Amino acid sequence: MLTQIKFGTSGWRAVMAEEFTFANVRRAVSGIARYVASQKPHGARVIVGRDPRFLGETFCSMAAEILAAQEITPLVVAEPAPTPAFAHAVIQNKADGVINFTASHNPPEYNGIKFSTPDGCPALPEVTKKIEGEILAGDAAPSAPVPAATPPATETLDPKPAYLKRLAEIVDLDVIRKAGLRVAFDPMWGSARGYSDELLRSVGLQVSTVHDSRDVLFGGHAPEPDDHLLEDLRKKMRETGAQIGIATDGDADRFGIVDADGTFLQPNYVIALLFDYLVESRGWKNGVAKSVATTNLINALAQAHGVELHETPVGFKYIGELIMQDKIAIGGEESAGLSIRHHVPEKDGVLAGLLCCEAVARRGKSLGEQLQAICNQVGSYFPRRENFRLTPEVQEKFTEKLRSNPRDFCGHQVSQVVRTDGLKLVFSDGSWVCYRLSGTEPVVRVYTEARSEKGVEMLSTAAKHWIFE
Repeated sequence: MLTQIKFGTSGWRAVMAEEFTFANVRRAVSGIARYVASQKPHGARVIVGRDPRFLGETFCSMAAEILAAQEITPLVVAEPAPTPAFAHAVIQNKADGVINFTASHNPPEYNGIKFSTPDGCPALPEVTKKIEGEILAGDAAPSAPVPAATPPATETLDPKPAYLKRLAEIVDLDVIRKAGLRVAFDPMWGSARGYSDELLRSVGLQVSTVHDSRDVLFGGHAPEPDDHLLEDLRKKMRETGAQIGIATDGDADRFGIVDADGTFLQPNYVIALLFDYLVESRGWKNGVAKSVATTNLINALAQAHGVELHETPVGFKYIGELIMQDKIAIGGEESAGLSIRHHVPEKDGVLAGLLCCEAVARRGKSLGEQLQAICNQVGSYFPRRENFRLTPEVQEKFTEKLRSNPRDFCGHQVSQVVRTDGLKLVFSDGSWVCYRLSGTEPVVRVYTEARSEKGVEMLSTAAKHWIFE
């Protein structure tokens, strides 16, 4: 029986040698090729690239052959590159899409395929549904494409120079240089090796790097720039006296930020900080976007700055649409993804780290001090995210409960029910809880936020009780 290939919020991912097999990769790429050919029957060009995972080069070669057999010219990127660099390249080169072999921040046994459309945006659901339909159609008529008499030649592409040039236009490197900022960088053995650090060193800054080599096992854990995996970065910061530590995940679309004192800054807070900073430094007040599961500190700042707020479903493609329409100065998700106005409509972890460096350099204050100043202005917010695994019985019962419209939640009066994505209950005191069922495993993701540490602790307990009661 053939594996059903489904593209989620950020592509298709699976464990290598289980579902992510050569046969399934052929099916997926063939489906993408047929979709592209249906949109542009002649002269289509698709970028093919990867992160540093095992067999990435092989998958790229396979994809190039499949595309060429469909008379689509593959633009093959030889070295691993950040997902946002691919997004920039597809726009700049007027290509017809990107096939990026990456499993992002997932553990090393995973691989995946991200497909981006010509606008640089992650493929929207209407596109991925068509691709899934093409995969099924190929399964029903599994005849291999007949190679053209003169197949299009494979071309090569290096997205790095143009992408770094664009970042240098967006980020005020001169401000960072004049401040003499000392930076530590952790690419986590991933795609951003030679990107963030190279750009900062190009203006004479001292940058110390850890995990700057290819390791397909990513040190034996997921390449995720989360608090508990950044101890080597903290050690390097202490050794070098760095004023900030910046990190990126496996494909560099997510960020991790460590303050001068070693404190990890929640992505929720980083997005809020950079929103505030961009309004101050750039004067951008056209709008701000956040996913439904992201902190309401952004709501409070939007109100304080007189900026329109957009709350989207989870999935950066929805924020990317707003960037393309120039409706927002910045958009972000609590899962460590953001991008800004006049940039790619895709998460950019490289950009996030560089903007944090700029904010520290220009303001002359640590990120923690800047966050405290914001909280003094609009109040404190304490967000939390937890995952709970469900038995089949609990999942069935809880799925039914998510369809309800509760007026009372464990003693909290519900003032608003939001169904932008999952179920979000907003309470009269401004605290909230949001439940989202995973589409790939029996897990519910629970997001809670309150105005005090004690409040979020109590709300988290209540949120768990509501699942299993």
